[in-house]
Amino acid sequence: VQLQASGGGLVQSGRSVRLSCAASGSIFSFNVMGWYRQAPGKQRELVAVISKGGATNYADSVKGRFTIFTDNAKNTMGLQMNSLKPEDTAVYYCVGHDTSSSSWGQGTQVTVSS
Repeated sequence: VQLQASGGGLVQSGRSVRLSCAASGSIFSFNVMGWYRQAPGKQRELVAVISKGGATNYADSVKGRFTIFTDNAKNTMGLQMNSLKPEDTAVYYCVGHDTSSSSWGQGTQVTVSS
């Protein structure tokens, strides 16, 4: 199953952006899906994950501001990002994990201006 992320762009601090991750097959083929991000000069870091059962977990830096969700009707996973900060600027990647492998989307740039 291939993943494709979309929805990034340039946004002012304090505003919101919604990212979407579309799957070529069923998102239910994944046990866990998530979002990572990589800022310039930094390592890729976990932002949020959601299990097939709907359990979620977030990095401390985004708790209370970001929400990960799945849209079963559209077969997509999303990330609602509110109250954005300049430090949220990064390339955001979606990923899906099954029992034997992982699939990564191509990444979408989010730039937050102060």
